[in-house]
Amino acid sequence: MDKLRLKQVLISNQKEVERYRVIPRRMPDDAFACRIFVGVRRAGKSFMLFQKMQELLSSGFGWESMLYLNFEDDRLAEFSFHDFDLILESHAEMYGTRPRLFLDEIQIVPGWERFARRMADAKHSVWITGSNAKMLSSEMMTTLGGRYLIAEVYPYNFKEYLHAQQVPHDHLSLLALESRTKVEQHWNEYLLWGGLPESISLPVKRDYLSSVFQKIYLGDIAARSRLSSQATLRLLLKKMAEAVGRPIAYNRLAHLLSSTGSKVTMPTVAKYIELGEAAWLLLRVRNVLASFATRETHCKYYFIDNGVLNLYLLGGEAMLLENMVALALLQRYGHDTDNERVFFYHDKVEVDFYIPDDKLAIQVCYSMSRNPDTLRREAGALAKLPKVLPCERRLIITCEEQYTISDQWGSIEVIPAWQWLLEEDCRL
Repeated sequence: MDKLRLKQVLISNQKEVERYRVIPRRMPDDAFACRIFVGVRRAGKSFMLFQKMQELLSSGFGWESMLYLNFEDDRLAEFSFHDFDLILESHAEMYGTRPRLFLDEIQIVPGWERFARRMADAKHSVWITGSNAKMLSSEMMTTLGGRYLIAEVYPYNFKEYLHAQQVPHDHLSLLALESRTKVEQHWNEYLLWGGLPESISLPVKRDYLSSVFQKIYLGDIAARSRLSSQATLRLLLKKMAEAVGRPIAYNRLAHLLSSTGSKVTMPTVAKYIELGEAAWLLLRVRNVLASFATRETHCKYYFIDNGVLNLYLLGGEAMLLENMVALALLQRYGHDTDNERVFFYHDKVEVDFYIPDDKLAIQVCYSMSRNPDTLRREAGALAKLPKVLPCERRLIITCEEQYTISDQWGSIEVIPAWQWLLEEDCRL
């Protein structure tokens, strides 16, 4: 790697950081010097770095005290593991100081974790982003030796979305009819098109979301993994989108895909799903009481953003609602490859979500007023669950209905999704 080119990239990146308008998000404190931000592409991981650098600049720090590189920059196409030290040498020649490191999409460079560990051991402050869930693997964390804290970055939650749209949503605003109506209107938009930061200001979002999906699908999954059949992957993701909210088995997927004309085996399905999870496109939720084999092969899968999921759906508001609730729960309680925090329950009756840590049970139902059988089914499952699992709070999350149901175990809260999301977002 040419050192002069590296210096030019560093200088141009400084201008890029300064000119970006960043919507502030909740930031980790500085108690731990080294952080890894992980998540799907375009969720705002880079903006987290930009926000921190802008805060430092506004506090009186200069560029001599920090260094930013984005490894997706085509000018760094030749960058290899052996060039990492050139970053520090270039900065030292320019400023003569020891910088705080901000390194974007570092997973592109094989062997990056060894450099990251060395920097942590040398007491550098290092913030890293990456779009590959394998950055959270046990092997990777063993290499880093507990020197970095992980922060998962999701698309905007509803509160961040409203803030970015400059929509008041404090307690007093929600009491006023006009401002409350505006919040509900934006909720409908958020439900359909999600919260990828760069999409929310676009009047027509589908083209942008489609391009992001193509980047994840063709770039992060198909091309890098050298898949033999991109068509099979596309069909798999389509079937999984249509099955959001329902447990789906590997053998069932293999049968469905084979019925389209190409022979697809269970190991192929398992591999493709694993690649979808590694790209942060798919998020897995397991059955809390299932046997080990069933727990691993009969799971629910959710998409990382409602806008991406909506590319596959026609009139799928009920699935979009459950997907949105799943994202809020995974963001609140955390998500990793094991995911021992957020579950569903399925044994004679089905409960959409169960959170052991809070003894929280949740059903998601777009509307219960249209059919009395729907109310009996959703409330009935929540009435049976306390016989099997401890429940301190039971919810039915709807599009707009709100009331309370009483039974022998206490009360079941029926609450509009937008209201619950604002409540949940305040706890993050």
